[in-house]
Amino acid sequence: MLVLLAGIFVVHIATVIMLFVSTIANVWMVGTSYLGTVSTGLWRLCNNTCEQLPVSTSDEASLKAVQAFMILSIIFSVIALVMFIVQLFTLEKGKRFYITGAIMLVCWLCILIGVSIYTARFTSRVPLSTSSHHGYCFILAWICFCFSFIISILYLVLRKK
Repeated sequence: MLVLLAGIFVVHIATVIMLFVSTIANVWMVGTSYLGTVSTGLWRLCNNTCEQLPVSTSDEASLKAVQAFMILSIIFSVIALVMFIVQLFTLEKGKRFYITGAIMLVCWLCILIGVSIYTARFTSRVPLSTSSHHGYCFILAWICFCFSFIISILYLVLRKK
């Protein structure tokens, strides 16, 4: 049982770190241009230097929504981690980690909404580039989506023994 709790704890910490990296770094989409490699993230457009991400007025609300949902997912994931530690020491034996699982499901939902909006609105183009592909931050966000769902289900099923 201790090994299972330690494993869930390690995967949860890894998920929080990957969420931080995927939200902060500017490599959601990568393209090539005559100037070299161009990458875009949620905040900046980077070529040789990074500058504010140019977004049309029709896409500005979508980008703000993606930014907000990714930040919310980080917040909920950290809250769930703290709640797991609190419940680990305060729950009676035989009780389940319902609160932690519910918070992680909210985190999972925030990641789903944020990454889905980004996929629908921004993956088809990178400014100043001729060809583009997904960067590691985009892939990390989808990995965090899977991990947060698995962790939340494990929390809901897991009993403290």
